Amino acid sequence: MALLTKSAQEKIAELIVSEGLADADLVANIRQEVELNNKPLIDELLEKKIINSEMVAHATAVIIGVPYVELKNIRMDQDTLLLLPKEATERVMAIPLGERDGALVVSMLDVTNVQSTDYLANLVNKPIRVVMSSERGIREVLEQYKGDFSSVRQAVRATNEEIAIEQQSNKDVKTIVQDSPISKALTTILSYAAKSKASDIHIEPLEEQLIIRCRIDGVLRKIMDLPKTVAPALVSRVKILANLKIDEHRVPQDGEFTVLVDDKEIDLRIAISPVTWGEQVVIRLLDKTGVAMKIDQMGMVGRALRTVRAGISKPNGMILTSGPTGSGKSTTLYALIQEIKSEEINIVTLEDPVEYKMDGINQIQVNVDAGLTFASGLRSILRQDPDVVMVGEIRDAETAALAVQAALTGHLVFSTLHTNSAAGILPRLLDMDVEPFLLASTLNTVIGQRLVRRVTEKRETFKSSELETAEVNSVVGRLLPKAQSEVASIGEDLGYPGLPVMNDDNYTLVKGMVTKETPGGYKGRAGLYEAIDVDEDIQKLIVQHATATQIMNLAKEKGTVTLREDGVLKALSGITTLEEVNRVASDLA
Repeated sequence: MALLTKSAQEKIAELIVSEGLADADLVANIRQEVELNNKPLIDELLEKKIINSEMVAHATAVIIGVPYVELKNIRMDQDTLLLLPKEATERVMAIPLGERDGALVVSMLDVTNVQSTDYLANLVNKPIRVVMSSERGIREVLEQYKGDFSSVRQAVRATNEEIAIEQQSNKDVKTIVQDSPISKALTTILSYAAKSKASDIHIEPLEEQLIIRCRIDGVLRKIMDLPKTVAPALVSRVKILANLKIDEHRVPQDGEFTVLVDDKEIDLRIAISPVTWGEQVVIRLLDKTGVAMKIDQMGMVGRALRTVRAGISKPNGMILTSGPTGSGKSTTLYALIQEIKSEEINIVTLEDPVEYKMDGINQIQVNVDAGLTFASGLRSILRQDPDVVMVGEIRDAETAALAVQAALTGHLVFSTLHTNSAAGILPRLLDMDVEPFLLASTLNTVIGQRLVRRVTEKRETFKSSELETAEVNSVVGRLLPKAQSEVASIGEDLGYPGLPVMNDDNYTLVKGMVTKETPGGYKGRAGLYEAIDVDEDIQKLIVQHATATQIMNLAKEKGTVTLREDGVLKALSGITTLEEVNRVASDLA
């Protein structure tokens, strides 16, 4: 406020007093003080908290004769914010409020700065209409920027211009990639994905455009589309960073590199494949700091948690987890390793790729080109005096046989398979020619899992419909007795303390408030789990080549909570919704 003239400060103070926002006597006393020590009046009033910055900004707007907009506690729409690049708004302290009559309405801190107004007008190529806001209000809105895709658009325009120039001189587009503005565009896309906690980025070429999608909380969302002309430059930039062949377009390529977002290192796995309209790029983001590495924080509760902990406490045997791609199997293995990690044991892992680097663990990266496969690597590991072995995935009969041999010779073995359920692991291993008696004697625990989206904290409750009530009763009726007095204890015994009291007609369910930040009313994910303790009765079924259904039926009789039951119980507990459970587990009984 020291930049305001003395007369302007007097006018502001008088206006605040006349509006009854400050005590006249207090202001008069401060005026006398500042005249003696030659201090700015408004600064002194602010320092003594007689007025606040919002009052000063509002009074200044009235005196200058411009509209005033209070931005404090206002949630702005991302599409509106992206009318100006974030770097420009920070540079001149301005917030876009929308378009009106062909002009962009912008709220500024210093509305008298003609240079800033001209800068913004040239940036968006349209007239600027200014209003005024306080510095605090503008800074609050600046923090709401999530994806600054306007900078991507500018980079794309600049890249197209460079491509046109290079093409006129008959040069290859790739020669401009290294220092091209497209580098900035890629950085912005990666930053948005990281801040949104996306697990994957899909760059997909169509006939006339390039689509960018992110998988957030397990669901793909389109975030922007770009001109088709920038596809070669964008894909080439990814290839350069991942140290891939930029002139190879006929065969798939895989690579990796690391980026720094908000002072956090994020590992990126790159998969590039030729498709009809060009090359598709899928980028997997691996952020160790954003992953819960404790099994009880990932959604594993009650009997499943007790079963798994009993399995990993044994000195040898196998613990296997199953589920489709993207169901969190690798994260579960890391959490189990974290649970037993100790200076007293040697833990060696064989992974493809090493997704999360962990201190105190000897992690080996599979390299098929160099002859290091899961099978050959596992043979080598067993000569390194391990106590615990983790094999990223059992893909073939040779790896399965070696894993069983490792468990038989006194090692604790962790691994994953691609099956639909925990019980499906057993017939799958038999199909890999593992002898039934060996399998029965080595398996400790088998786990099935899926991931569901969590309901956001901003939520509301409602009573289940007749169809929803019938669905709940059909899935978990065997677990929940009708007597209200028993429900609370049953919920605690099962590990679902948030389970609501039942009545004869319906259940209490939740749904999240839908916002830009929480599409569908969800934010974050939780696991659905089923865990089977391979005891003597289950072992007998394995030896008899029983089906997955027979094994699961026996496990249910022994108290196992199935994946679908776990999902419905979590919907009743307010963690997720029945719709979300049906989305990921509709194929399960």
